[in-house]
Amino acid sequence: MAETTTARESDLYAPLRDYLVAQGYAVQGEVKRCDVVARKDDDLIVIELKQRFSTRLLIQAVDRQKITDSVYVALPGPYEGGRRSRWRGIEPLLRRLELGLIVVTLGDPPHVQVVFHPLPYRQRKQSRRKRAVLQEVAARTGDYNQGGSVRRAVVTAYRENATHIACCLRKLGTLTPKELRALGTGSKTTRILASNFYGWFRRVDRGVYELTPQGHRELDAYPELVARYGRLLDEKLAGTE
Repeated sequence: MAETTTARESDLYAPLRDYLVAQGYAVQGEVKRCDVVARKDDDLIVIELKQRFSTRLLIQAVDRQKITDSVYVALPGPYEGGRRSRWRGIEPLLRRLELGLIVVTLGDPPHVQVVFHPLPYRQRKQSRRKRAVLQEVAARTGDYNQGGSVRRAVVTAYRENATHIACCLRKLGTLTPKELRALGTGSKTTRILASNFYGWFRRVDRGVYELTPQGHRELDAYPELVARYGRLLDEKLAGTE
């Protein structure tokens, strides 16, 4: 979200008016609840001025689309692009709503930058991200997360797999990756043990691992998973007797 600024909405008007006039537009302020209206022949532009980006600004701008397709929002600058920019989240939202973005940087002289014009939005789904979501859903064994909750770490497919390994180590003591895979922990067992992302595992000998005290403690935060993998392990062990 754009940072708070001391610029008033009215401070943006004069630089914006001068910029539009130089482009051949006739400009007027405060017309039928529109902050700025600019006209050139049959081209009608409406611009909403705001000190900062907000939901209220979006509501007003979308309402102005009932008047014309050429609706912009104007915000104080400076504007910096890039992945770390404070504008990064604003731009795709405005594009999706088919709104244009103008940034007015006050100074001597002031600078007006049309970042992008309002254009018809074409949804472009990122197949890589979609594939990652589908793979994660398929790899999970159940729904162990409450949507919106931040009280505990999210139970990802990776965490499920690590918990399965930890449950086996807690019940049976030291084990090798081969022995763990035989218990059903899957093809990623060696990688999970070696990376030890959660600090749950310790190598006690070449290719032999045990559960750390941290692993013992943190397993208690996932009782549903521990119960599930405990049952699976009991069934697996019973089948080998």
